[in-house]
Amino acid sequence: MKATNKPALFPQSGVEMPELLERIRPLAQKWVLPVVEALRGRADNPFAILITSLISLRTKEEQTAPAASQLLALANTPQEMLALGEDIIAKILHPVGFYRNKTKTILEVSRRLLSEYDSRVPDTLEELLTFKGVGRKTANLVMSVAYNKPAICVDIHVHRITNRVGYVKTTSPEETEFALRKKLPPQHWQEINPLLVAFGREMCHPTSPYCSICPITHKCPRHGVKRTR
Repeated sequence: MKATNKPALFPQSGVEMPELLERIRPLAQKWVLPVVEALRGRADNPFAILITSLISLRTKEEQTAPAASQLLALANTPQEMLALGEDIIAKILHPVGFYRNKTKTILEVSRRLLSEYDSRVPDTLEELLTFKGVGRKTANLVMSVAYNKPAICVDIHVHRITNRVGYVKTTSPEETEFALRKKLPPQHWQEINPLLVAFGREMCHPTSPYCSICPITHKCPRHGVKRTR
């Protein structure tokens, strides 16, 4: 068998993710969770969750929350979104990163939902991924938050932290998702994203994380960490 340079998905040592989630779960009660997470349980309106997810891509929470709230207050269905029009949507999303592209994406998604799905947001990963601008992160987020289905949403925080603590050894968020599907017990799938996103913002920063106060620092191999606080 030929040797391969592809990294192993599962390191031999590191922090067990269920233990990390258990330790940070009580801390997260004081942290700001992702804005989309606040919509969990609103099964009456998956459209709001999808639109908020699209707005949040590559955008800070403090920009996502007010823009999504203002937009959805005016248009809470695909039909209302299309009636609102490109100029108004773009004006509302102006503070948000890549607002012009997101405006076009929201309108295209609304058109497809109205014409092909009777305005109903699909509840399968395969269908969601056929929509413009909807990648695996967004699709999994909608599946988890809107429909309470088992899905693992992997953003840059989840990818970075699961590798940093040695739970997986992967090179991309997509590879991390599939590795977690194989290793992480299903009961933790839905909570890993909101908990690790909050953990990444509050404590386990990309550079100079607060290892001195981290509840798992005694076990963490700190892969890739050059400076700590």
